[in-house]
Amino acid sequence: MVAIRLAEKPPRAPASSPNKFLEQVQNKGYFGFFSNENWTPSVNLYETDAAYHVCVDLAGVDKDKIEVELSDGRLRLSGNRAVPICTDGATSPNVRVRMHLMEIDHGSFVREVELPQDVHHAQINARYRDGMLWIELPKKH
Repeated sequence: MVAIRLAEKPPRAPASSPNKFLEQVQNKGYFGFFSNENWTPSVNLYETDAAYHVCVDLAGVDKDKIEVELSDGRLRLSGNRAVPICTDGATSPNVRVRMHLMEIDHGSFVREVELPQDVHHAQINARYRDGMLWIELPKKH
């Protein structure tokens, strides 16, 4: 299970509707990638009668490098993904490897969205499995 840190700031007015939450997820935008810049992980948002479920694609990210914070009615995900290293079974550090193409984003990432008003903040939980971070946002009834 991934730890969720609750910030001790007074809550702000959360998003007025689930649609605003969805708009924020969809409007992450595309930015050209340059070394040492943030990248934005892809997100799927699901809804059931009982909860919202957020799936974040964090393939290759070490679980210990993922931060999940709830503050001011906003959910903030951050962390770091290292550059994948081609070892090809080599045991010597002197083996030269040429990279011809780099499409896998690496470095720091941040993703932040406002939560809908009907989310029960104290019951939010997250699990990391198979490279995906699953965050369950239970609804207030």
